[in-house]
Amino acid sequence: MDQNVDTLSRNERLVLLGQSGRRTAMGTLLRRFWQPVALSKSVVPSKAKRLKIMGEELTLYRGQSGRPYLVAGRCAHRLTLLHTGWVEGEEVRCIYHGWKYDGAGQCVERPAEDDDGLPKVRIAAYPLHEYCGLVFAYLGEGAAPAFDLPRKSALDGADRLVEAKEECWPCNWFQMVENSMDAVHVSFVHQAGKVGPFGEAVSTAIPKLEYLETDAGIRQIATRSKNSVRISDWTFPNNNHISRPFITLQDPWLDVGVWMVPVDDESAMRFTIYATPSTSPEADKRFRDYFAQFGEFNSADHHAELFDHGKYPEDRVFQLTSAQDYVATVGQGTVMDRASEYLGASDAGIAFLRRIFWRELDALRAGRTPTEWRRLEHEAELPIQAPA
Repeated sequence: MDQNVDTLSRNERLVLLGQSGRRTAMGTLLRRFWQPVALSKSVVPSKAKRLKIMGEELTLYRGQSGRPYLVAGRCAHRLTLLHTGWVEGEEVRCIYHGWKYDGAGQCVERPAEDDDGLPKVRIAAYPLHEYCGLVFAYLGEGAAPAFDLPRKSALDGADRLVEAKEECWPCNWFQMVENSMDAVHVSFVHQAGKVGPFGEAVSTAIPKLEYLETDAGIRQIATRSKNSVRISDWTFPNNNHISRPFITLQDPWLDVGVWMVPVDDESAMRFTIYATPSTSPEADKRFRDYFAQFGEFNSADHHAELFDHGKYPEDRVFQLTSAQDYVATVGQGTVMDRASEYLGASDAGIAFLRRIFWRELDALRAGRTPTEWRRLEHEAELPIQAPA
């Protein structure tokens, strides 16, 4: 990382944006932030699961106490996958020769070796934090920052009902990030197949666009009329916060937080938190039941239906919006060729986003400290459009 972004060719600068490996500038930048890596409910006590995040193989397990741990994906001995072994108390034992590791990655037992004292073998281990149904990990160097930037009062308020879901899409993570900074796509993409409450609320009008850098990231303002102003609050480097209707425009709107996290450079996880005010036992049950029925959905499982047959899901809340975004972003290719694109005035958000990322990457590559992003003191008010 000894060459400034400014000295690279346009194509080289574009390629930087989609990378996520540990030895890349973008991979280093992403690892400076807490990233969601799994659904909390998917990590069962005394069980381990395999993960791949930003090209790294990892083992996620929950100890007998209920505390989660994240360590390297392979045993240091003969490099077999650790998740295939056993969780014993707060430690994980390899299936191959029984080497056992604690949650800090320290090998504490090698049954077939004559060890005097504690073995001096350690594998990688990373801090974790659970929030709103997601497990977050800090994969960077040194001490983890306080878990503050990812938080939103609209998601973690005491009066909120919260559900979380995950999807894995076969495309580069930055395509998904750019989609969140493209307010114009909503007027077209979310009219595809069928129109759900989200498409109804936004309409097909072309918005006037405004983008402002904040202490946390970018505020996107899309004005379609005096009664239709849509604001999204994007947090650096890969989270978007929007509001959207539930089943009908008359229902309390949902606050939605979406993170786009690289699995590697050719696939990405889409972690989504849905939050809504708790209003009455009946309304709360309706939200829980609806999510239980339609929330478990991965658009990638319906790839052929969407691309070959144009068949969109019947659920117009949790599934339809996801499927529409899937077709648009995966349709760009596994790793889109940005050198061949033709941007226009409607892509102001894309250009704004890239300039900020290039600035941050340039700081890293020049040995300077990138921006110290921090949680907003006054969060954006995301206006709710009244029913027509």
